[in-house]
Order: sequence, then C-alpha cells, then structure tokens
Amino acid sequence: MRRITAIAAALLLSAGLLAAAQPDKVVKKIIELGTTDNRTMEHEDFLANRIGGRLVGTHELEDAEKWVAGLMRSWGLEVRVQEVGEIQVGFSRGPWYGRNLTDGTPLHFGTPAYTAGTKGPTRGHVVIAPKTEQQFERMKGTAKGAWVLLDSPSRGLALSFRDSTMISKLIDAGALGFIQGGDLPLQILYDRAHCFDLTMDTLPTVCDIKLEKAQFDAIYSKVQARERVELEFDIRNHFFAGPVKYHNILGILRGSKYPDEYVISGGHLDAYDGGTGAVDDGQGTCVTLESARLLMAAGARPKRSIIFAIWTAEEYGLLGSKYFVENKTVPLEKISNYFNRDGGPEVAVSVTVPPAMYDDFAQICAPLADVNPDFPFQVIKRTAEPGPRPTSAGGSDHAYFAMNGVPTVSLGLRDVKGYGFNYRDIWHTDKDLYNQCIPEYMEHSALVNAVVLYGVANLDHLLSREGLYKE
Repeated sequence: MRRITAIAAALLLSAGLLAAAQPDKVVKKIIELGTTDNRTMEHEDFLANRIGGRLVGTHELEDAEKWVAGLMRSWGLEVRVQEVGEIQVGFSRGPWYGRNLTDGTPLHFGTPAYTAGTKGPTRGHVVIAPKTEQQFERMKGTAKGAWVLLDSPSRGLALSFRDSTMISKLIDAGALGFIQGGDLPLQILYDRAHCFDLTMDTLPTVCDIKLEKAQFDAIYSKVQARERVELEFDIRNHFFAGPVKYHNILGILRGSKYPDEYVISGGHLDAYDGGTGAVDDGQGTCVTLESARLLMAAGARPKRSIIFAIWTAEEYGLLGSKYFVENKTVPLEKISNYFNRDGGPEVAVSVTVPPAMYDDFAQICAPLADVNPDFPFQVIKRTAEPGPRPTSAGGSDHAYFAMNGVPTVSLGLRDVKGYGFNYRDIWHTDKDLYNQCIPEYMEHSALVNAVVLYGVANLDHLLSREGLYKE
C-alpha cells in the first residue's frame, strides 16, 4: 500500500511539475492572437493619421478620448473617465503654408500651439529686429506690415510676448509676426507659460513662426545686405471659447480573487501637433490598447485587477498620472507594479528587476522565449544596490508612482534589427509621424506586454518591494 501511495504521489508530483511548465491557456491564446491577428498598427493608423496631434484644449484630444473609451467598452472592459482639469480657451490648428515671394520658394516652418494665425494669406516685407532703443527709433516706421527676424535660435517654445519690451514695441508698431530659425527636424511645442491663463480677451494677435534654419539664414543674409525680401504666410490657427476639459481614460479588467489589488499599464494620449503624435506617445498608447484587446480576446480572468491607463496632459507636466496618484484613485500600496511605455517604437525584449522579483518574472516571462527568434526575451537580475526613492517628478508618467514608493519596473526596449531609429530626432518635432513607427516592434511589444501583465496579475502575491528603493 505504501509503495502504491509513493508511486501515486510521484505521479502527482510529476504531473504538477509538467503542468507548471506548460504555458497557461490564456497565455497561449494571447501569443496566438498576437502573432496572427495583431491590431496595434490599426489603432496607430486611426490615432495618428485620422485624429492627429492631440494637445490639451483641442477637439482632437476630445475625439481621441472618446475613441479610446469606445474601444475599451467594445472589448468588454469596465471604463472609467476621470476628469483631470480644464483649460479656459480651446485651440484648433488648421493647415499652414508659407512661401518666399522674392524667389518663389516654399517655406518649411511651424508655429507653437496656442499662438496666433493669419487672417488668410498675408504678405509682408522682412526686417531684422533691433537690439537697442536707438535702433528701434530709427526703423520703427518699417515695422508696420513686416515679418520680423529674431536672431535668437528657436527651441520650439512660444515667444514670451508679454515679457519682452522690444517685442511689445514692434507689435505696437504694426509687425505681422516674428520668425526664428530652428534646426531640423523642427521642434514645435506650445505656449506653456500662458495657455492655462489665456482668456478670449487676451488672445495673441501676431504670429510666432519657427523656420528651417537654412532658409532663415538665407533670408537674414539678404535683408542684412539691404535686399528687399517679401514673404507670404497662411496660418490657420484658431481659438474657441472653453472651458475644455481633459481626462484620463481607465480601462479595468477586474480581478477574480484580488479585485482590490492592481497591475497598471499606461501611455499618454496627449501629443504635440507639429506632427501627429504617432511616436510620442501614440506608440505607447496603441501598444497598451492592443495589450488590453489581446487579454480580453483571450478570455483572461486574472486574480488581480489590471488597469489600462491612457493618461492625459503628460506634456503639460504629467498632470493625468499625477492626478491619479495624488487623489489615491486606488490604494498605492495595493499596486503590484506600474508599467510605463513612453519613448521610441522599439521592441520589448527584456525586464531588469531586483533580486526579490526575479523568480516571479522568470516564471512569468518563460513563455516569451520561443515566440519569435528575432526577439528573444531576457529577465535580468539587477545587481546594483537599491536607489533612493525619487523626490521629484521625472520625465514621464511613472514619476509620481515612483515618488510614492510604487514599483515602476518597465520593459526594456531595443532596436534589435538596427533600423537606426533615433528617438531624439522625433521627440517633439514635426517628424513625429506614422511612418516613423516600426510595426513589427510595436506588435511584438503588445504581445509581450499582455503576457507580462497577465502573469503579474495572476501571482498569488503582490510583487515584493524588497531592494526596490532605499528606505
């Protein structure tokens, strides 16, 4: 009897070990769908090419919020729309065009958001901004109806019209607008200093143009040599009365055993509108969305709740994620990890974790090893000592979580195939377009993200925080 019992026990142990080694059926389904019916780029096409740039206070961001919420509901997620704030004046960007009338050359330029447009095609001669009061007095008669060249290089931000006495004098003298030269690709940002306190009674009245440096330098040289140059611009920037609210969109897959414990995955929806926001952070948003779709389509019912967080107003100071954390939307001590994706459209091929998390992630990520031989996945044990908990916000939506002690382990991204992608060439520029995305990287990342989220949510315990931050 004892021998039979021992044999039975051995068989049960072998069966248990075999079962443990086999991928969960939900994981198998995620991998199957992620490799045969991946819709990451379908989401990206709609977001970048149909909606476009998505600044706070624009109809485009409102449309994108509704689109995200609608997708999540259609997949069966519980959706929470979280109002974060409002802006008093809305902004709408139409087409923009310019040319050098002297030689017929089209001009490559942009304008920061929340700056003035023209009243139809507007022509004017070009002058160089004076540097002293005496120079202004000598040339102020020529400022009327003129485009004014500023020799300070552009970094994409709007000019501080209110803070410059000389610019104010030139506006009063009748200048049409101001032109700065900028390196390619052109950074096109916004009037961050004043857009939140703008009212319909204090709208900017003259244009703020960032022109390709080579064209700027050529025009500057001609004007400096006393040659007459005439430019024409048609810039369709418009304002509309608010308030315009902006929101986090939270898709929730409720846990079956620990519904009040959470794993969170997120990217930010708002984006600069000099381009279409395809990379920053359309790729992060769309990878997060496809992860949600894959989990729902695979019939996932994890033990712990998963929140797919599509943040607002990241570019305005991490306002969406800050609101979520500071208002204790969920208990911070109940968050197992927040996975952030914001950066280039590269492929998720690793995760680096403290030693106390290593065994959990090794088990969770084991099924990823054989999904695609081009993208082998590694779990790397961190050897460095734990760092101090951050005391100030960093550059993306993980920051306020980390500042409050929440684990923010993120997936490691690489340009494995050497496409030569350089995120710094795209970041906040007019080059941030759909054609900068790398579909095979983003699609595989959505699959990886879904598997990892499911695995962390399905643990019998929250991830250990040991060795994460120094006390």
